[in-house]
Amino acid sequence: MERYWQPEMETASRETLTKIQSERLVALVKRVYDNVPLYRERMDNAGVKPEDIHSIADLGKLPLTSKQDLRDTYPYGLFAVPLKDVVRLHASSGTTGKQIVVGYTKNDLETWSDICARQLTAAGAGKDDIIHVSYGYGLFTGGFGIHGGAERIGATVVPVSSGNTERQITIMHDFGCTFLCCTPSYAMYLAETIEKMGVPKEEIKLRGGIFGAEPWTKEMCDSLEQKLGIKAFDVYGLTEIMGPGVAFGCSEQNGLHVNEDHFIIECIDPETEQPVPDGQQGELVFTCLTKEAFPLVRFRTRDIGVLSHEACSCGRTFVKMSKPMGRTDDMLIIRGVNVFPSQIETVLLKLGYSPNYEIIVDRVNNTDTFDLRVEMTEDMFSDTVSGIAKYERTLTEALKSTLGIGVHVVLAPPHTLKRSEGKAKRVIDKRKETGKC
Repeated sequence: MERYWQPEMETASRETLTKIQSERLVALVKRVYDNVPLYRERMDNAGVKPEDIHSIADLGKLPLTSKQDLRDTYPYGLFAVPLKDVVRLHASSGTTGKQIVVGYTKNDLETWSDICARQLTAAGAGKDDIIHVSYGYGLFTGGFGIHGGAERIGATVVPVSSGNTERQITIMHDFGCTFLCCTPSYAMYLAETIEKMGVPKEEIKLRGGIFGAEPWTKEMCDSLEQKLGIKAFDVYGLTEIMGPGVAFGCSEQNGLHVNEDHFIIECIDPETEQPVPDGQQGELVFTCLTKEAFPLVRFRTRDIGVLSHEACSCGRTFVKMSKPMGRTDDMLIIRGVNVFPSQIETVLLKLGYSPNYEIIVDRVNNTDTFDLRVEMTEDMFSDTVSGIAKYERTLTEALKSTLGIGVHVVLAPPHTLKRSEGKAKRVIDKRKETGKC
């Protein structure tokens, strides 16, 4: 039997959800117009006043917001409440410019805990579970969101944070942790290390995992389930919107339910900025309906996905978004061909490789070079030189068939590529580093 944290909302009719979203959108627009200079200026320039917004049908009248807007108003320019009402600050890493600073009121933190409680409950967690949180704590939002949700459902939380992998496994083993929460790449690293340490699989009590903060494929999900003996669930969130819990996976494991009472999701053509129909790829755009301190209106995530309003077997009525298929700003254009790392990961896992790889792109004599370093499994590495060459040829052909472009494959010995204890860095684009783009 499917469980819900807030069943009256999670199974509400489309008519009820539309009414709630419309009422909250009208209130939101008035609030940001009155309190956030950037929104007031943008709306004035577009000839839109708060009284022009009557329902979610009017959402398209409002200007889009981008990450650059958040950088331009650093640190507090988009806050809609006085700083004295903000009880917590989080921030992005700032690796591509000024970091993004976001704030939360007490009510915002309550909302965050509730939406993460929905995720944990959908995954089958409850008050008898021990939740091992290996998302990073600190300014990164990952650890705190799941932590709050776990406390909300009455579970026991182990706030390990990231790093010190062997100690993590000892804690997981000795404390009897039943749910693991971290990035999927780190979960894979933990699985490898458990095997390397010789810890019997049956002594690890994990039965579920909630993984997010980076794109991952169905094939990687299947691999994690097999290696850790768990059921793996996806969670989606962005620092700018709230953190983990904006959308969550259910027992169907086919897409993520967006918490529509708190967020409106749109899917648009990134070039024309016009909406695309269900089932068609587009850029995901979010509006924060209930967030008090830092409510974003029509925020462009740069994540590529697909929406579906079809009925879900879990009984939830929230719209579903696909796993992000990549990002418009992470997509590689190599010799005129669009390439997403997730496409490569799918091929690797289907052919039995581990998801440990590096994509290296450069430009030599005005031509793009495309190299892929991939770790072999122990079985592959023990093969003959001619056998390894055959693996390389097979993988090269499979990648060319999928991507439509040639790739220079280099097979590396097992455990030689650098592991990540947070978000995995898969792409080294030397064209950007040297200004060759």
